[in-house]
Order: sequence, then structure tokens, then C-alpha cells
Amino acid sequence: MTLTIEPTDRRSGKPGAATSTTEYSQVLQAVQSQGLLERRYGYYAIKTALLFLALAGVWVAFSFLGTNWAQLGIAVALAIVITQVIFLGHDAAHKQIFKSRKANDRVAMVLGTVIAGISLSWWNAKHSKHHATPNQIGKDPDIEPSIVHFYTAEKPIRSRIALFMHAHQGWWFFPILVVESLNLQVQSVIWLFGKRDVRKYRVELVLMMARIIALPVALFVFLPAGMATLFFLVHTATIGVYLGASFAVSHVGMPVIPATEKMSFFDRQVRSSRNVLGGRIASGLMGGLNFQIEHHLFPSMPRPNLRKAVPIIREHCAAKDVKYHEVPIYTAWSIVVKHLNRVGMAGRDLYGCPTASVLR
Repeated sequence: MTLTIEPTDRRSGKPGAATSTTEYSQVLQAVQSQGLLERRYGYYAIKTALLFLALAGVWVAFSFLGTNWAQLGIAVALAIVITQVIFLGHDAAHKQIFKSRKANDRVAMVLGTVIAGISLSWWNAKHSKHHATPNQIGKDPDIEPSIVHFYTAEKPIRSRIALFMHAHQGWWFFPILVVESLNLQVQSVIWLFGKRDVRKYRVELVLMMARIIALPVALFVFLPAGMATLFFLVHTATIGVYLGASFAVSHVGMPVIPATEKMSFFDRQVRSSRNVLGGRIASGLMGGLNFQIEHHLFPSMPRPNLRKAVPIIREHCAAKDVKYHEVPIYTAWSIVVKHLNRVGMAGRDLYGCPTASVLR
């Protein structure tokens, strides 16, 4: 399943064809006129080749170092490369690389499942809902209450320890990301084994489990137990923090939408998303997630074209008096921490008010 969220005409299947007078269609026409939805095969061919060269280079360095504590540096390098591979897999899942759905799915499977150990079908099911209803209570799975609450809890917390942790959740949000990589894999395993028609996903399941098992086995075969353990911990922690720090700034701290709120597609996507300043450097480090507003409006737009769409969206937002939110990365991280702490503190005295911190 490939992620394609743009509104489409039921008869033609073309994005926005039936809604030429809407805000979104006006922006879509401007984007299409500049060819920003056209595939960028050259960019992705070079990007993919460089990432695989980097991946091969890391493993060559691993083999040459042998039993050496410098392997912890390799653990970090491998984590950075694999996170970049995950970003590329995200592009493929959004149909940004090829026109063919099957080709995108195959590439996403190799990048996300074989190399990163994350279930493609689980990610697509979850991410599709997020793109359709970002930051909306009861509809966006990314803001469902769990260890962290992204909006004020519906029920008061009784435990003093839990209340203290919840009230200060912003401070430990980033540290807890060290286990995010493992969490993604655990959720993937639960998803696949929980399917009634698990045989339908047997190829994906075999590939994913092979990847999850292969890394620790390889580490313990070629390195002493203590070094292998630390390599694995440093590696998974780096991926978790890198991924989490990149994804969190996109929506956390932006308005949370009540479950019954009705909004236009354009307003919903822009008001709930945040861009990160930094241009091509930020785009390279964050896999294009720094252009979150443009990405949410046009999920299938190739990553290198997102920055070209910025002036179009900015101008349209200014004309419609819709806030276009963009800040430096350090400001975005600060907003995330402050927002989570504010939500946590509000929860101390809350008695059944699920929309206390949402958009009005």
C-alpha cells in the first residue's frame, strides 16, 4: 500500500480535478504548472547509490576495525546511514520516487523492512491515518495517549509518581527516544503477527524478522559480548533519537484539533504542521521532513521539489491569512518540550476535559 493522500476527483483520479475552485486546487494548479509533481529519477538514483555506498563503507570499516572500541563510532555511523535509508524509504512509501505503485512498494520494502527492520504495511496503515487527519484527537494515531500525552488527558492521573512524570514529560521526551527504534520494530512485529491473514504478509514478515535477528547475531559473532552489546545499544539509541528528533518537530506543539472539528484540507494540513528553517542542509539532515507543510499538502511530491513549493504556499497562506509556521530546529525542539510540559502540568487538575489544549 502506497501513501497518496491528495484529494482526488472520483471520475478522473487526478488530484484536485473536481475541486478547481477550492483553496487547495488553486495551490495545486500553481504547483503543477511548475512541474513540481514530476518524478526526479536522477536525484533519487544518485541519492540511493550514495546511501548504499555509505552503507557498504560502514561495514567495510567494521570488518577492518575488528575488536576495537572505535567500533562504537561505527555504531553511530551505521545508525546515521540507516536513518537516512529510512527517510528514503519514507519517500518511496509516499510514491515520490516512481510513478509505478509496485515499484515504489518494492523499494520501500527493501529500504524500510530489509535494511531497517520496520514493517512497511504497519507503517503505511498508521501513517495514512496521520496524513489524512494530522493532530486530530481520536483520528491521528501519532497523538494517541501513551507514555507521552500530546494533549490534555481525558482522565485525571491518580498515581503520584505518574503525575510527577506526566507533569514533566517534556524534559524526558527526548531521552526516552533512545528506545524509539526498538519500539518501531516491536510495533511492527505485533502488527504482523496480529493479522488474521498473516500468510498474506509472510514475505514481509520473513524479511523483517531476518533483519531484526541478523544484526545482533552478526555483532556477537564478530565482537566480544560486552562490545557487541554496547554497539547494539549505541546503534539503536542513535537511530531512535535521530528519527524522533526529526519527526517530533513536525507537529508536536502545533494546534491539536478536536475530534468533531470540520476543516478544509488546506487549513488542516497547514495549521497542524511546522517547517524547520535551514534550507538544503536541514533537508539533507532531516530527509525533507523540514518542509513538513509542503509534504503534507503534497505527499507524493519528490523531496527535492518541496523547497521550490515553499514560495507558492507562503504566498497563498499570506493571502488567506493562514499562519505559515517555520522556525529554526532549536526553537522547534524548545517548543516541543514546553508544549509537553504545559500539557502535563494541565493534567494535574484536569477532570474530564479532553480538549483543554486544542485548537479553537
